[in-house]
Amino acid sequence: MRVAGFGFRQEVTHTALKDAFEKVCALSGGDAVSVLATPERKSGHPALQALASELNLPVRAIDAETLSKISTRTHSDRVAALYGTGSVAEAAALAAAGAGARLVCARVISDDGTAVAAIAEGDMP
Repeated sequence: MRVAGFGFRQEVTHTALKDAFEKVCALSGGDAVSVLATPERKSGHPALQALASELNLPVRAIDAETLSKISTRTHSDRVAALYGTGSVAEAAALAAAGAGARLVCARVISDDGTAVAAIAEGDMP
């Protein structure tokens, strides 16, 4: 199963999330994504919900404690201070993909800089 993980600023738009999603999918070979994942506190954001609806995909909310335990390929000092992990997008994707998941594509940033997306693959149903 492939999971697209997202990190984003509060002012993010549907367009920015879709931009990051399309970029990361193109870089990861274009295989189908089954789930979108993000931190629990952002899972209800209207822009993410709109993207999930458009793609007909569920959103998996990842709790802060789980995110803080995941080591990521990339690192942002700001994100590490807020979440305890180097990349929210990468950590959310890995967590939602399950034990033994691997990162297929590290975080990709939207053109406007308000959204990042990453893709992980794992055995989580």
